[in-house]
Amino acid sequence: MKVLAAMSGGVDSAVAAARAVEAGHDVVGVHLALSRMPGTLRTGSRGCCTLEDSNDAWRACDKLGIPYYVWDFSDRFAEDVVQDFVDEYEAGRTPNPCMRCNEKIKFAALLEKALALGFDAVCTGHYAKVLRDTEGNPELHRAADWAKDQSYVLGVLTHEQLDHCMFPLAETPSKAEVRAEAAARGLTVANKPDSYDICFIPDGDTRGWLAERIDMKPGEIVDQDGNQLGEHGGAQAFTVGQRKGLRLGRPAADGKPRFVLEIRPKDNKVIVGPEALLSVDELRGIRISWAGVPIPEIITGEEFDCMVQVRAHGDPVDAKAHMERSEGSDVLVVRLPEGMRGVAPGQTMVVYQGTRVLGQATIDKARSTSWDSSKVS
Repeated sequence: MKVLAAMSGGVDSAVAAARAVEAGHDVVGVHLALSRMPGTLRTGSRGCCTLEDSNDAWRACDKLGIPYYVWDFSDRFAEDVVQDFVDEYEAGRTPNPCMRCNEKIKFAALLEKALALGFDAVCTGHYAKVLRDTEGNPELHRAADWAKDQSYVLGVLTHEQLDHCMFPLAETPSKAEVRAEAAARGLTVANKPDSYDICFIPDGDTRGWLAERIDMKPGEIVDQDGNQLGEHGGAQAFTVGQRKGLRLGRPAADGKPRFVLEIRPKDNKVIVGPEALLSVDELRGIRISWAGVPIPEIITGEEFDCMVQVRAHGDPVDAKAHMERSEGSDVLVVRLPEGMRGVAPGQTMVVYQGTRVLGQATIDKARSTSWDSSKVS
């Protein structure tokens, strides 16, 4: 096949491209320029898509003997990922920019351009599998190495996109094997640190970064009964489950720490309370997409058993789910028999059956039967 290898400049994408070449495909490497700031540099494991990453991607392609290009997607990235991140925080939600980047950039804009240029597939270094059902339809599954599995951040992929995805690292048992293979192939990125945190906030100071882009106004910090405990400098700077930085000045009556339970940007309030109230029993999701052909229960609206994961490195938990219509829109309702802690609106919930990703939704509401937040005015 004619394959476009997305080259991030890291070891995973380099080895994935090498395997695609070795498999006999006609491979072309491309690095996505997501920022127009020429001074953007990498700081250890922080940041990605930097000048250093672009150079590392070029060296890998040169070693593999494949063409290398840089595509400028900075405008799309600024609008679909960065601005979405700001808008979500401004609305009091906690977004996942990596999900938006995969959805809007790597497997929408990139794949769209690749297909227009005659490529058959896009190859990346993600740890996930694309399998086929008995009728040849693509399904997204967890990778062999669950410790490195990235099927969660790929949960936004659609049936059509999965049909053109190639993940050569799917069956690799460990990251150590990938690094050893890179070294054996003479790739200079063999020992390059993995990137983490938000790529466009390389110093990790999300609160400071947001403060420059959102009009933060002082407001009240109240407890679960509506009693004012203190003041904050901007509700959007907080996230559900947060413990540090509340600066309340006095402990709770029981001496235990308080946690952020809810953020209300319209009222400019932050509600805090005991850790026990962080557990939620029901999640309601919007912006739903299905990774492959939906199972019959999704079409009929029947309840089905599944597992749900709400963080890239979180553990999946047992759940029951069903589809329903609410105010003219589809809603994915997930019930959690054992509860789940620290879930925030804006997070992505990915639904699994076994190793298969069924689909994903953005959490619009997280409800708890042990605490009714609507009573807090």
